[in-house]
Amino acid sequence: MNIHVPAKARLSIEVVHDLVCPWCYLGVRRLLRTLRRRPDLTFELLWRPFLLNPDMPRGGMTRSEYVVRKFGGEDRARRLYASIAEIAQGEGLNFRFERIRRTPSSVDAHRLVRWAARHGEATALVEALFAAHFIEGQDIGDPHVLAGIAAASGLDPAAARAFLDSDQEAEMVHAENLRAHRLGINGVPCFVIGGRHAISGAQEAEVIERLIDVALVDAAET
Repeated sequence: MNIHVPAKARLSIEVVHDLVCPWCYLGVRRLLRTLRRRPDLTFELLWRPFLLNPDMPRGGMTRSEYVVRKFGGEDRARRLYASIAEIAQGEGLNFRFERIRRTPSSVDAHRLVRWAARHGEATALVEALFAAHFIEGQDIGDPHVLAGIAAASGLDPAAARAFLDSDQEAEMVHAENLRAHRLGINGVPCFVIGGRHAISGAQEAEVIERLIDVALVDAAET
């Protein structure tokens, strides 16, 4: 007997993010948890780069210099980071901001994600990059570190390093950042579901799921 099994509905989700943004790590963790709760659907995740620090030197800068420029000093930065860390613990994330000694440019990390997408490993690499930076305190602006993270994510470290030593995808990272601003996206994370429904911030899983359902209804009616 042939039983017809309905095809799963498919949704695209654009994740506009920066890999040095703690709220993005939290938001992505919540998004992925939400998606795991929906086995009735299939999702295509499109990782869109956003540069919170577009003028950051490619070699990055010391953390102390960065927090003075960004927050005006260590005390304010410490309070903000403590608040983020407390919220993140609810998602099982143990942020270790004190381990970060250098704030990197995220351009090369974004380039590597685009390269990993060619091999179907972008999501795994994004999670690994977030963990390396915010939990382990690694410098994700260092090509050697990035190649090691790629290897731990199941990618060829030599091929990753060869890619990083080129200028491939650099212009696209900057173009995607410009595109986001032109679309009115001035903060991240931002999730664009089904190409039409957008939500910004590290939203709770329930909020994300409601937007997914709205996008499904909209897709069914068009």
